[in-house]
Parts: sequence; C-alpha cells; structure tokens
Amino acid sequence: MALQQRIFRVRRNYNQWVANQTLEDFALRFTAKSARRWSAGRVAHTALGGISFLALEAIGGTITLNYGFTNTVTAVMAVALIIFMLGVPVSYYAARYGVDIDLLTRGAGFGYLGSTLTSLIYASFTFIFFALEAAIMAMALQIVFGLPPTLGYLVSSLMVIPLVTHGITYISRFQLWTQPLWLLLQLAPFVFILAQDPSTLDRWQHFEGLGPHDGSFNLLMFGAASTVLFSLVAQIGEQVDFLRFMPEAQAGKRARWWLALLAGGPGWVLMGAFKILAGSFLAVLAFYHGLPSNEAHEPMQMYLVAFSHITSSPPMLLALAGIFVVLSQLKINVTNAYAGSIAWSNFFSRLTHSHPGRVVWLVFNVMIALVLMEIGIYRAFESILGSYAVVAVAWIGALVADLVINKPLGLSPKGIEFKRAYLFDLNPVGFGAMLLATTIGLSARAGLWGDSAHALASFLTLGSVMVIAPLLAWATGGRYYIARHPDQADALSGQACCICEHHFDGEDMAFCPAYNGPICSLCCSLDARCNDACKSNARVQEQLLGWLGKVFPATLVNRLRSRLGHFLGLLTLVTLVMAGLMGLVYSQLPTVEPLVRDLMAATLAKVFAILVIISGVVAWLFVLAHESRVVAQEESRRQTRMLMQEIKAHEKTDRMLQQAKEQAEAANQAKSRYLTGLSHELRSPLNAAFGYAQLLENDPGIPVDRREAVCAIRRSTEHLSDLIEGLLEISKIEAGRLELYRNEVRVRTLIDELVAMFQLQAEDKGIRFEFHSRGPLPGWVTTDEKRLRQILINLLSNAIKFTREGSVTLTFRYRNQVAEFVIADTGVGIAEEDLQRIFRPFERVRKPGVPAVHGTGLGLTITKLLTDIMGGDIQVSSEPGKGSTFRLSVMLASVSRPDSSPREQLPVTGYLGQRHTLLVVDDDPSHRGLVSDLLTPLGFQVDEAPDGETALALVAQTPPSLILMDIGMPGLDGWQTAARLREAGHAGPIVMLSANARELHADVPQHLYDDYLVKPFKFGALLDSLARQLGLTWQHQSPPSRRPPRIAVTTVALDPALRDELLALAEIGHLSGLRDALTRQGDSLPEPLGQAIRDNLERYDFQALIQLLEKAS
Repeated sequence: MALQQRIFRVRRNYNQWVANQTLEDFALRFTAKSARRWSAGRVAHTALGGISFLALEAIGGTITLNYGFTNTVTAVMAVALIIFMLGVPVSYYAARYGVDIDLLTRGAGFGYLGSTLTSLIYASFTFIFFALEAAIMAMALQIVFGLPPTLGYLVSSLMVIPLVTHGITYISRFQLWTQPLWLLLQLAPFVFILAQDPSTLDRWQHFEGLGPHDGSFNLLMFGAASTVLFSLVAQIGEQVDFLRFMPEAQAGKRARWWLALLAGGPGWVLMGAFKILAGSFLAVLAFYHGLPSNEAHEPMQMYLVAFSHITSSPPMLLALAGIFVVLSQLKINVTNAYAGSIAWSNFFSRLTHSHPGRVVWLVFNVMIALVLMEIGIYRAFESILGSYAVVAVAWIGALVADLVINKPLGLSPKGIEFKRAYLFDLNPVGFGAMLLATTIGLSARAGLWGDSAHALASFLTLGSVMVIAPLLAWATGGRYYIARHPDQADALSGQACCICEHHFDGEDMAFCPAYNGPICSLCCSLDARCNDACKSNARVQEQLLGWLGKVFPATLVNRLRSRLGHFLGLLTLVTLVMAGLMGLVYSQLPTVEPLVRDLMAATLAKVFAILVIISGVVAWLFVLAHESRVVAQEESRRQTRMLMQEIKAHEKTDRMLQQAKEQAEAANQAKSRYLTGLSHELRSPLNAAFGYAQLLENDPGIPVDRREAVCAIRRSTEHLSDLIEGLLEISKIEAGRLELYRNEVRVRTLIDELVAMFQLQAEDKGIRFEFHSRGPLPGWVTTDEKRLRQILINLLSNAIKFTREGSVTLTFRYRNQVAEFVIADTGVGIAEEDLQRIFRPFERVRKPGVPAVHGTGLGLTITKLLTDIMGGDIQVSSEPGKGSTFRLSVMLASVSRPDSSPREQLPVTGYLGQRHTLLVVDDDPSHRGLVSDLLTPLGFQVDEAPDGETALALVAQTPPSLILMDIGMPGLDGWQTAARLREAGHAGPIVMLSANARELHADVPQHLYDDYLVKPFKFGALLDSLARQLGLTWQHQSPPSRRPPRIAVTTVALDPALRDELLALAEIGHLSGLRDALTRQGDSLPEPLGQAIRDNLERYDFQALIQLLEKAS
C-alpha cells in the first residue's frame, strides 16, 4: 500500500508482564494459533471447572425458601434452557475466531468503544461473583478455624492470585488435578442422604416456601426467581475466555469438537442447574434440621448438614465441609479473577491507551471484590443480582441477536472484525439495542408497568432486544460495522508489527496508514497519536455530531462543536452520572420516617448542587486543556507534514544522486574496461616496435645519419608506452587494484640517478639544476621504489618543462622516518584558481604569454593519486611569473644494511658461464623474432614455439633453462600451458609475458610462474629478470661515445600561434604535418631557427624539436 507515513515510529517496549504471553494469555488480541496447543477436551474440561461455584447453591436455596419448590424448579428449567440457547452461538463464534467475549462483542454490533460499556458490565459480573464466592469461603474459614471475617476475606482473595498469574496454563492444571476430588465431595453427600432418608426428597418437592402462599405456580414469584437466575447469563463470558483456546475443528473429528464446545460453553448451565437444585434441596434439608432461614441458604451450613449423613465426628465433619467449600471457591474464583483481568484490560486500554499488563488488572479486580466483601455484599446479593440481570440480559441478547439473526440475513458481516483499525467507535445496532432494552427492563423492574412486568423484567428485556437489534441493523443498512475495508490476513501474515516489532498471526494484524506499516491489534489499541487517521467519520464525536445533524438544524450542531457546546455536553454527562449515583444512594436508604427521609433527600440535593458547581469548573478546565491539546496536535501534524515533504524531497534528490553516481561508476568501469582492452591491443604491436627500436639503436651497423631517426622511433614508442601506462595506472587506482611493494632502496643512489638525469635535461635547456640536502642522507629505506621514483620524475620533469630561465632546485630533508622532497623552480608559475585543476586528468593550463609544453596531462594526476595511496602528502604553492614549489612528504622507514657504492650500468655484451637455452612461446611471430634478435647476440640459444601444445612437446624433448611465455594464445593459453608444465614435473623458471596488467591475474597460483613482464618491456627489465632467474653475471662494454653536439640556437622571436601549432604536431610525431606547416611559412622563418627545425625533422628527432620550440618566444 503506497501511503505516506504521517507519524514517526517510536518502538513500543512492553514490560515483562505484557511481553510474556504465558502471563498475558493474549489479552486484548486474537488468540494465536500456536497458543491453541491443548486438545478440545482439555479446554472444555478447564472451562467446566468454573461450575463449582457455591453461589449457585446459595441462589437455589434463597429462591426456594422465598418462592417454594414449584416456582424455583420452573424458573430454573426455563432460564437454563434460555441461557443454553444463548450460549451456543456465542461459544461457537468465540472458538472459531479465537476471540474473548469483549472482542466478540466489538465485532457483533457494538463497535470499538461501544463494547467498553459491556466490558464494564462483564467486569462487574466477575468481581460481584468473586466477592460472593470469597465471602462463602470466609464463612467456612470462620467456622473451621475461627478466622475473623475481615481476615478471612483477605485470605480468600489473596489465595487466588498466584493461581491466575500464568493464565490458562496454570488454571488448566489446577482444574484438572482438583476435579476428581471435587466431584467426589460434591456427589457423595447426596448418595448418603438419599440412602439414609429417602423421604427428604418428598419433603423438598412439597416445600411451599416461607412466604404467605400455597406453593403452587405463581407468575410473580416465577418472575422474581427467574430475574435472579438471569444474572448468571454473563457466565458464558467466562466460558468463552477459555473456549478461544480450542483448536480448529479437523475433518473426521467435528462431532468430538462440537461435543467439547457444547460441554465447555453452554453446557455449563446444565450442571449449573443441577447445582441450583442441589442448593434448593440442601436448604430445605437444613431448614428441617432446625437451622433458621437466614442460615439455611448459606453453603457452609448446607454442607455441614449434608456431610453429617456421612460422619458423626465433629472434626471430620468440619474437615469435609471445609475442604469442599474451600476447594469449590478456589475453582470458581480462579475463573472469576481470570475473566475479570481480561475484562478490565479491555476496558482501560481503550480509555487510557495504556496497558500495564493483565496481572495488574487481576490484582485490581480482586481488590474491588475485597472491598465489596467488607461492605457486606453477601447480605444483599439477591437485590444486586436482580438489577444486574436486566443489564446482562440486554448485553448478551443484543450479541446473540446479531449472531443468529443479523448475520444470516446479511444485515451484518459474516466474520468477526475486532481490530480498532476497521471499526466504528459506536455501532448503534448492538449498543443502541442494549441501551433501549435496558431502559425497558429497568422501567419494568421499577414497577412503572405493573407487577407482572416487574416480575418478568428480564424476559421483557430479552424479547425486546431480540427485536430491536435486527430493526436497527435494517434501518442503518449495516454500515456501522466496518469503517474501512479490512486487509487480507494472508497479506499481513509473517510481517512484524512496525511499533513493537513482534510477529503475530495475520488475523491479529492491520495496515496502519499513519505509520505506513503493519501494526498489531494491541499496539493499535494503545496508540494515542494517530487520531484514527485510517478511517474517516468513525470516531465517537464525529458519529454523535453526524447523528445530531440528521435531527437538529445545522446551526445548532455547529454550536455544539464550539467550546461552549463541548462544555455543556461534558457537564451534562457528568451531571447525569452524579444524579444516578445520588438516586442509587437514596433508593438504598432503609425504611425510616418521612421526616428523616425528606431530610436525607434535601442533604443529597445540596451535595449534588455543590458537586455540579465543582464539576462545572473542572469541566471548563478540561475543555480548555482539550483545546490546547488539539491546537498542539494540529501544529505538530502541520510540522510533521512539512518535515515529511522535506524528507520526501531529500529522498528524491538522494535517488537522483544515487542514480547519477551509479551511472558515473558504470561509465568509469566501462572506461576502465575499454582502456584495459585497448592497452592490450596497443601493447602487442608497440612491443615489437619498441623492442626493435632498442635493438637498432644499439646496433653499430646503423649509419650515423640514420641513428637519430632510430632514436626518434624509440623515443616516440617510449612516449606512447608511457601514455598507455599512465592511463592504466589511473584506471587501476580508481578501481582499487593498484598494488604497492616494499623494496629496500638506497636513497643516495636514487637521488644521484635523478640528479644525473635532470642535470642533462636542464643543461640542454640552458637552466641550472641544483640539489640540496638539509641534514645527512639515510642509508637504506623501505618503500615502493617504482612509485616513489615515478612521483619524483613527474615533479622534476614538469619543473624543467615550465622553466625557461633560472633554475630548478631539489631539496631533501629526512626527519623522524619522514622524507620531504621540495621541488622549486623559477618558471611561469600557476595562478591560484588553477592550483586544483592541475591535478585533474588531461588538464593542461594554457594561457597567453605562457609557453606551450608537450605532455599527456596525466603526470600530476598520477602523482597525486600515488601520493595518497602511499600515505603521503603533496602541497603546492605558486606565484605567476615567479615559479612554483611542490612539497612532497612521504614515510620512508629506515633499515640497517651495509652501504656499498653503486656500480655503473654499462651495455651488456654477454654473460659468464655455460650457455643457456631459452624457449619463447608466443603466437605472434614478430614477438618471438624480437626476443630472439635481442637475446641471441648475448650468447643464448633461443628456441621458438607458436602455441602451448608445441611448447609442451619441445620441453619434453629438450628442457630449456628458462621459458618466456605469452599469456594470450589460442588453444592452451599461457596459464594453462604453465600448469601442464608444472604437472609434468618441469621445475625450471617461467617468465610470463603479457600485454595485460599483473593485477588482472591476481588469482593465479604463484607456483605457476617465477616472474612477470608487461609488454612493451624494456630490454634492461628483461635482462634483470634473466639474471635473477638464472643467476647470470653480465659482461659489459665501454660506454658509447656521446652524440654530436646539437646546433646552438639563440632565443629568437616566433609567432605564438605558429609555435603552438608546430609544438602540437611535434608532440604527436606528425611528420607530414610539420613539413606542410614549414612549406607554408617559406622563408619567413627566422634563421638559424628554421634550419635547426629542418635538421631535427631530417633526423626524426622530435624531442629535440620540442625543446627547440619551447625555447623560442
């Protein structure tokens, strides 16, 4: 669902009670399928453990003593049948959909907040009956142990808490273990009574009651007895709290599943009816044994009389009766306490958006029951249950009407939707039907419609609610059941809640547009920030105003939306609640004289007036605080919207930048691949050209007048090789594939070579080259000699290129293992805005008045990259017209090694020792011929092989001293051939030759080869490799004579445009272009410059020509 997140997610961390589902037992949520691990029979057995409550005997005894046997039995049969029929659909839907009674009420016509009232009704049932049962237990403790009632109430309450903390897990075990003993104690007395005195059964059947009546059927007495019995209708809620753990019905076991459902659900009332009749029987028995009527209906007194038929020993009698009463009360009160904890959790979670845990509400429920016991609820339980029965019947009746009438008729959805995300706060079908039916029932019970209606108030309530609920569903069209279409459970299955980050079944998840993610039902219920953004016009305020708008004018409804309207509405609600409480207090006053009653009424009226004034002030402050909160929320939402828009814009920009980055990286990789492939294709022919140029340059048979042309060829191919090498090095650096090596370098030798190299270049250009050392030179250091030499050559070469007059100075300083090279020149300098450009690839700063110089534009780029990789630093300072200074700092760790003077390297003419046979393996005959021409004059016997197969055959016949192996060959390539040679046992050195860089073969095992040379290779590099691998000692000849001095040309004026054109053509070796340009100039070139240019062209000495043009101004 592509919705924008409106609220920032804050992870909800539940306390250890809520997070532990063994303690929590899935309160407020769908019962997970993984939690339904008990068999249907085990769940039904646990649910039936609740029918042990002795309040049933107390009710049966009370109504029998008051209304007689006939009216009692008739009422019990009628009410039991009705409660059974009401319990069947409730039990079925709860077991099928895995919901407790509150969640079931939500989805069956009451709405999300509408069921809050029913949660209160249900919670009241649990603590009322908990108090009744605990009071009975306290009486037993008083009789058996002499425990004071107050202390007995406390003990009876606290004993239950440890048994209920772990939910159905502990309750199921407790009910299972105690059930056999309880059944034995429950049935044994009746067997002994009927065996010893069968006439007691006849006396019970003919008992007429203690009132002034003949014992025959009386409608008013039947109605009064039924009203008390109807209060038990809410017991189905406690049964449902266990039935939600029933496993799903399986094929072939549906009959067994239904039997367990009926037994554990509505079946409780069958055993309950038996216990009511048992209490009726025992109350008559106790009465005939001489107990007064106010004690004969007490369960402890009943069972003392009953167990007296088993034993005549007083201690044994007290023990049996005490054990039975305590055991019965514990079995029922664990159920009452458990159901109450779930009911209070549902109630307060919706009102406070907080859930400290079911265990907290367990203690809360027990404490309420303890207070009721202390104020003497047992003495008035008949009147309390009579009033409660009307409300309970209205609730269960509305629920059943929706399940058995509205759903089959299509007036309500087929399933049970309980999640806040999909429900209206109020559904007028169930909630409205319950309120109307309750009003009818309470009016009848108040005597407004006569005595018959008073007696049959519960029946009137049930009948009216069964009619009103379908009518309201038909009138509203069922549109208040679902506020927005629920997401499919399968679509949300397996996803974690975006708030608590826990996983739940798909039935317990919803999609939250406010958080733009899946959310569990509990986090949804507890959220106080979303303001039900997922559904429109579904909140209770919006619903009430919408309904009022259909009845009253729009102007009046708009006034109700104002601050004054909110105040009056809140004050009216509080006033009605207080008036009801005052009326209840007044109705409970004992019968007194009219004067005293009038005085009490006046006092209550004054208290009511004072409370109304105080409530008005509090209501006004509440309204103001609410408005401030609304304003703050609106501002917060506005800021959130703006922030989300900004985040969205940043995300869009980030995506564009990421896309551009990926495109740039792809282009860079393509460039690297292109350069790598191109370099391989260029290196192969360049190797032949460069090699033969070196060979011809050293050949004494070359005429002197053609030697300069050979030198030009060698310099041009070397320049092209350097250009390719520079491009490849940049590519390797950018790809992160450049390797650094640790060599032991003699610093003095390195500097001497650099000074010797660049002194000649400086002298040829007519400038000075100076070297200064600040402090002693270190002996040997470790570094990558090749890279350090490359950096220094680039810097010194640039300094000489851009210096027309003056000097170039190399200054060295070594301190704390750090070497500092400073290259300063008196050249043209660099403008400040160009100091960063010079390190970019192919950037060449050309400005008017600045002499053009040749080069690739890659030297400083490579220098900067290599310096960074080596962990060094390079800085530049410059002033146009005065020169530049480059400062290179690099770590050179010194090593201890004996010093030795460098030996001058002279041309090689041969080697000492036995003659060696070399095998050249290459598919290109020109490359094989080049190597043969280079090495044969030195005394080597060079054999050639065009492919790997031929090489294998030659090595098998005559093993060579060393193999020079090309890599890229058809058939067996160089690596495969080397591998076959090693497998065949050839242990001689193998030197790989390739136009590919070494890093491309980093995964090749080292034992396959001994050295690696990259084409085009220098002759000296090849000789060094042969010397290392074969242990050769070279023979050298005297150094060749210096070349003839060049023509000295004084600085002459030359047109800048012509000079730049000639420089550009000379840099690329464009011979015909240079000749055409000179032809166009004719005799206009100043002499002797023109003659010097033509002489260099005849010798193909482009390097000398470039230097000549650079001197021209």
